[in-house]
Amino acid sequence: MDIRQLPGTANDLGATWDGTGTNFALFSENATKVELCLFSKRGKETRYALNEVYNFVWHGYFIGVEPGQRYGFRVHGPYEPQNGHRFNPNKLLIDPYAQAIAGDVTSGQPTFGYCWNTEGDDLSYNEDDSAKSMPKCVVVDTSFDWQGDQRPQTAWNETVIYEAHVKGFTKQHPKVPKRLRGTYAGLAHPAAVKHLKSLGITAVELMPIHHFHAKPGYLVGKDLTNYWGYDSLNYFAPHSGYSAAGMGGEQVREFKEMVRSLHASGIEVILDVVYNHTGEGNHMGPTLSFRGVDNAAYYRLVEGNERYYMDYTGCGNSLRMSHPQVLKLIMDSLRYWVEEMHVDGFRFDLASALARELFEVGTLATFFDIIHQDPVISKVKLIAEPWDVGDGGYQVGKFPLLWSEWNGQYRDTVRDFWRGENSTLGEFALRFTGSSDLYEHTGRRPHASINFITAHDGFTLRDLVSYNNKHNDANGEDNRDGEEHNRSWNCGAEGRTNKTSVLQLRARQQRNFLATLMLSQGVPMILSGDEMGRSQGGNNNTYCHDDELSWINWDLTDANKDLLRYTQKLIKLLHDHPVLRRRHWFYGREIHGSGISDIGWFNVDGDAMQDEWDAGFVKTLTVFLNGQEIATPSHRGEQILDDSFLLMFNAHYDMLEFSLPEDVRDHKWRLLIDTKTEGFVKRTKSFRKADKIPVAARSLVVLQSPL
Repeated sequence: MDIRQLPGTANDLGATWDGTGTNFALFSENATKVELCLFSKRGKETRYALNEVYNFVWHGYFIGVEPGQRYGFRVHGPYEPQNGHRFNPNKLLIDPYAQAIAGDVTSGQPTFGYCWNTEGDDLSYNEDDSAKSMPKCVVVDTSFDWQGDQRPQTAWNETVIYEAHVKGFTKQHPKVPKRLRGTYAGLAHPAAVKHLKSLGITAVELMPIHHFHAKPGYLVGKDLTNYWGYDSLNYFAPHSGYSAAGMGGEQVREFKEMVRSLHASGIEVILDVVYNHTGEGNHMGPTLSFRGVDNAAYYRLVEGNERYYMDYTGCGNSLRMSHPQVLKLIMDSLRYWVEEMHVDGFRFDLASALARELFEVGTLATFFDIIHQDPVISKVKLIAEPWDVGDGGYQVGKFPLLWSEWNGQYRDTVRDFWRGENSTLGEFALRFTGSSDLYEHTGRRPHASINFITAHDGFTLRDLVSYNNKHNDANGEDNRDGEEHNRSWNCGAEGRTNKTSVLQLRARQQRNFLATLMLSQGVPMILSGDEMGRSQGGNNNTYCHDDELSWINWDLTDANKDLLRYTQKLIKLLHDHPVLRRRHWFYGREIHGSGISDIGWFNVDGDAMQDEWDAGFVKTLTVFLNGQEIATPSHRGEQILDDSFLLMFNAHYDMLEFSLPEDVRDHKWRLLIDTKTEGFVKRTKSFRKADKIPVAARSLVVLQSPL
């Protein structure tokens, strides 16, 4: 290689190509020497010392280094694990700011900074060279023709989220070409986009796509892999394993093409990001990137015993959010994905861990202050998973302005209601109307509540109604892993069955859950495949299965086709009726002079709810949604008028006859949904005045009154 080295600049971390050469810059506060390692196509390594240091940034500019060049770093410094330092120049390191990475880590002794099976283990020093076991970073040409790409900028109250896995969504899709299945290009294929559009979702929330370790040590020796990807090794590079185009930087272009394609169809892209920990694990983990670049700067170490890591994530380590460079790394990453890759928002995994500046979780943590003030990040969708595994880590309802949250209380309450538990209707009413008890006092609106019944971590919807217990034997941990308390009900038989009554009840329960989700105030989130009855065979922790157990099966039975059509109609109903997707809270009173409150709560006899709210044995409720009393005007200042709806919930084990509430008996009501059978009724049936409405056991009836 004909390469000439110049001092370069410390301004931009990572590898920055300018058309003539590439500037390399790496932050390391405690290093004594940094070497840039360039690799030829045949794997020959050439090392260059970065002698220029400014504000702990080691840098150099290399004329002749072009896009596609593969590289890494070797960082020298003290190897003193007891003091928090784990420098070892025998280990090739991933650039924390690399925009593309080729390949995966080959697990084995060379990637570890210490020697296995030695006295003191991680206190020992390993001189094995890890270059052949490590993926290589790639210099990237960031230029791209966005072709006038326009962000959908879907309003929160109009948003419907679809949580999906890039690979699993299309890996078995028959209309996606085989070479594209399971890739960014596969997700952008017209057949995949057509499904998303026909479903009516407005945003895909992609499980982690930051480059991750596909075969971490805890899976070595097993026929399993890190399918979910919650072990990030870098926060800028799209995972190369999801690329159909190649690993020489082409994955960056392919990801952009995917975003451009989804945007063209009005679909936003939200990334599930894992900034709370990395894939290097605890003190016994390998040295792949941050640990070797500057362990004491990047990680939270145990004060007074810096050999060990603070672990609020259950994954071995936690990033040191109180360090300025760690905050800079995360903010630079977020801005990169918004400005360079055009994504529309983020879901933050174990977000409570990001707020831990000392040991407690604080809503005014530095990280949240910086997000609030940032002119780029503050304008995109921000979603928190509001818990971690540390003390006081459950923080549902406690995040600040700008943030929406996965509402775990919504999930638990709705599951309990439909499985017939003695939970109170008062709790159900709060969750159904957006959880004002959790979010209103912080100045937030109903969209702060991301409502969900299922997510990737747990049962699918079909399994939720088919299993009382988890069946995770295939994970190789003797069924010890995964959540024990699933609030599930198998409807009378565990797992597979041919019993017609059980199958009918399971189908009804799925319709109940989906209807409740779509009719609730807040932002609904569907787990990919739930609309088609996807099952994982009772496994509620498929993190390690890159196979048919996790992939979507597109070969649908008649029952699954019916469920898909039902889900499509539900989402269309949501989009068509603003009374179902209000921007503000219910007032509980009339506003525009209709003489009736904007929302009403009634018992099975049509009388206003009184003492029933706190009676756990009561499992029936009628909810009136008044389309003539929507408080918030349109963006043009006009009053919004809509149809009105009566929702009759019956979680009891017997059929019950509901009466119309007295205030609305003069309205003409037509039957719209009856979850007992097909869901949306095919024949219109009308009710008024003294009519009794039969609501089958464990079912929901929706009546509609035209404006």
